[in-house]
Amino acid sequence: MFVSLGTVNARGFQLLRDFEQIRQFMVEVYHRDWRNGVPAPFFEYALSSSWMDLSHTHRFRIWEKEGKTLAFVFHESPVSDIYFSLRPGYEELAREMLSYAEAFMPREKGKQRMVLFAGQKALEEAVQEAGYQKTDGYNHMVYDFQTPLEFPLPKGYRFVRPEELDPKKAAECFWKGFDHEAEEGPFHGDGEDTLRVMLAPHATPCYAVAIAGEGEEEYACFAGMWWTPENDLAYMEPLCTVPEHRHKGLAAAALSELYRRMKPLGATHMTGGANPFYRKIGYKPCIECGYWEKR
Repeated sequence: MFVSLGTVNARGFQLLRDFEQIRQFMVEVYHRDWRNGVPAPFFEYALSSSWMDLSHTHRFRIWEKEGKTLAFVFHESPVSDIYFSLRPGYEELAREMLSYAEAFMPREKGKQRMVLFAGQKALEEAVQEAGYQKTDGYNHMVYDFQTPLEFPLPKGYRFVRPEELDPKKAAECFWKGFDHEAEEGPFHGDGEDTLRVMLAPHATPCYAVAIAGEGEEEYACFAGMWWTPENDLAYMEPLCTVPEHRHKGLAAAALSELYRRMKPLGATHMTGGANPFYRKIGYKPCIECGYWEKR
């Protein structure tokens, strides 16, 4: 159903002023398949992470009417990947959102990609009319908590107590677990970037899972958690395993522990990724993402 637009105001995003407004908007329009745009933790995790280029946030755009947020355009990483959040009933804004993105959102080497999720029909129609073609995509997996997730912790490993989580050890696990050590050399960080994420306004590191070997201090596997109770959503990010500890079942055990922690709180589903690993342990395809480009 389309709603009469009336007087809609469009304005630039101000990071220090508007973050909470946009988070609330993303909570309100959330759908499990992301048909109205990304969930709130997706945006907050990006804004609080060192890999996110924040130099263009003033180009993000908000559409609002009488105090209600209707739409939002922003980028993640790279800055040329443009995302759209749109409140149902206001699909008439789709073409204006696209026009703004093309004219004012950042580019890399003169190019942009419009990132759309299945269900964003008005935006798909707008990009097709503008000459875009779908060039790539992926299917993000989600685990439904109606089915228990019960992979055991392998022998010789232990769960680190949540109150003992160490940002520096987590940062080193990320460095190795995302293969930076093999590509860029040993870890020399101090954990400050990880601590910044853990202190984001709605971060919930108290539910994160770290796994270490018995008698060892270093983390072998880490699974982060952004609990979003308004959406019954257990948003899992990030997940990694240090190379020498892979193929032992640690990631599946970490996700099973997250299930045990989040299910009693009211979580109904947990995000994953596009890697075949997720399907193997019981995740199902749910979030179809497409990249649209002009050839």
